[in-house]
Parts: sequence; structure tokens; C-alpha cells
Amino acid sequence: MDDSVYMEKALELSLSGVGRVNPNPMVGAVVVNHGQIVGTGYHKECGGPHAEVFALNEAGEAAKGGTLYVTLEPCSHYGKTPPCAEKIIRSGIRRCVAAVLDPNPKVSGNGVKMLRDAGVQVEIGLLAEQARKINRVFFKYITSKIPFLFLKCAITLDGKIAARTGDSQWISNESARERVQYLRHKYMAVMIGHGTLSADNPRLTARIPGGVNPWRIVIDPGLKTDLRSNFACYDDGKSLVFTSESKRNTEKARLLEQRNIRLLYLEGSEFKLSRILEKTGALGIDSVMLEGGRNLISRAFAENALDGGEIFIAPKILGDGKALPFVDGFVKETMADAMELPHVRYNTYGDNISLEFYRN
Repeated sequence: MDDSVYMEKALELSLSGVGRVNPNPMVGAVVVNHGQIVGTGYHKECGGPHAEVFALNEAGEAAKGGTLYVTLEPCSHYGKTPPCAEKIIRSGIRRCVAAVLDPNPKVSGNGVKMLRDAGVQVEIGLLAEQARKINRVFFKYITSKIPFLFLKCAITLDGKIAARTGDSQWISNESARERVQYLRHKYMAVMIGHGTLSADNPRLTARIPGGVNPWRIVIDPGLKTDLRSNFACYDDGKSLVFTSESKRNTEKARLLEQRNIRLLYLEGSEFKLSRILEKTGALGIDSVMLEGGRNLISRAFAENALDGGEIFIAPKILGDGKALPFVDGFVKETMADAMELPHVRYNTYGDNISLEFYRN
């Protein structure tokens, strides 16, 4: 088998860490000697051993003289774990094939240099595009400290997210909703506006086997968050409310903070997403899934803030001009000026379809 087969195996392994390693990258590793796979591993959790460690430990003595395939350049610095490059050198690996350099300034190129200085043959770039796609979130966050913003919304065929009464359950089918639970597991936080919180009282949890519940973010300038809502009932320290500076030191603020809800204050009553994401990223949150409502979604498009998204379309028509559209508030007067989703992929979920898109 050629190198690409083993790298494909490493990329497949890396996906096992989805939702569990944030804000670290998803990484897979495979050790091969004499044409046989003798060790495999993937990064399982933030702060835990890296993929190379699991693969080399499994290989043991069989690693000597072999080749390590890894989806990201091995680290060269002491963080929560020792440098993987040192372990690779001690293992006797003869050759290391890495898909991409680590964009982390603490690592980038240094891991390769450490290995080469020790006599290990290093090759970079095999299946690089696939590796970058898997770690879109990490590549953005590690270089900018701004979270990756992903849109999720479900709309009728005529572009509505709710009837004029506010009723929206359910637009999408069960299969599409299962996909949403996976996305909540994948991305580190979910964000909604106060209107969505008030209308739907969502749980904002990842209801899949073994799912990791995300951080929950509510944009609520008027600080109207209901203390009886599902959102206000968690005590895990993963709930955030962005509200107006004018609400600081109010009784409502005190009551929410007693619930272990963190309040972040911004000036004014309409907040730019760029500022929200900046403050969110400073908390170590690498990705946010925007779930609504209309005002936040519209703002995300208007500010060109989205890095990607998945828009689910159900074969339902309300036919009501007063039903709630999923975007409004800005005007493109010609088709030539219309916003166009980049790099679209089409998915099917029974009788629902989705447009999945990414900026890069």
C-alpha cells in the first residue's frame, strides 16, 4: 500500500475526536513497519495524550525503523503534555509523514526541525487539503483567537423559520434534527437571541449517545432571560449572556449570576457579532453554532461573519407574507448583487435537503 492509504486511515481516526478535543485539533496517527500497521491512535480529549503517543505506545518496539503517518505536525513544546517530537525520536521512528504544518506559532515548523535534527526523515503535504478541512475550526482559532462561526437553521420552501404566530416546531424532519444534535456536539458553543429563547425555550444540548453538551450563549441586551427557562436551569458554568452595560449591577443580573450564569457586558443595545466573537474567543471557546433567530442570522450575513453553515430546507410552504423569514434587514436590488453561499455541498435527510457551505 502507498503512503496515501495510511494517511487516509490517520484522517479517519482523527474524526473520532470530534467534539471532545476543542479547542485542540483533531489528530490521527498510524505507525507502519514492513508494510504492516503496528500502531494507531487519535487525540481523545483536550489535555490528554496526543495521537502520536497512543500510536507509538501501541506499536512499542515495532516502531523502530518504521514510518509514522500523522495528520498534523508533531508538537515540539511543553504544554499540557510533553513534546510528541521527543517521543517520536526516542521510539526509533525512521520516517515521519505529516499532512500539514501546525499553524500554532509555538509549533509551526519547530516539530519538523526537531525531528530532522535528530535524523528522522520528514515529509509534509500528503492529503493536506483533507487535513485542513477536518481542522477548519482549529486553523482559524489558533491564529486569530476568534471562534469559527457556523450557521444552522431550518426553513420552509418559501424561506420561513416560523409562522406568523411564532410556531416553528417542527419545520425539519427527525433525520435533520438528529444532524443538529451532532452539530451541537461538534461545535463548542451554541448561540441564540433572546427572542428564540423566549419563543422556543430550547434545551441547547447534544442529545446523541455520548454527546458533549456545548456552551450556551444568549444575546439579550435587555436582560429579559426568564429564570424559569431551560437555559437558566443548568449549573455547569457553561451558560453565557451578552447584555447591555446598562444592566450591570441590576437585580436581574445578580439573580442570573447566582445561577452560575456568566454575564458579559457590551455598550448599547445592538451588538456587533465581531465584538461578541472576540469576547467569546477570549474565554477559550473555539467555535460557535448560530441557531437563531432572524435578527442574529441577518446580522451574521450582513457583517459577513459566517465561516460556514448548514441550512435545512423542508418541503413545506406557509405562503404568508407575515410569516417570519430567516433573513431580512438588508437589500440587494439585483441578482448580480445577491449574496451567494460559497463552496456549497448538498445533503439529503429523507424528504429534507440541506445546503452545507464553508467560506474556505
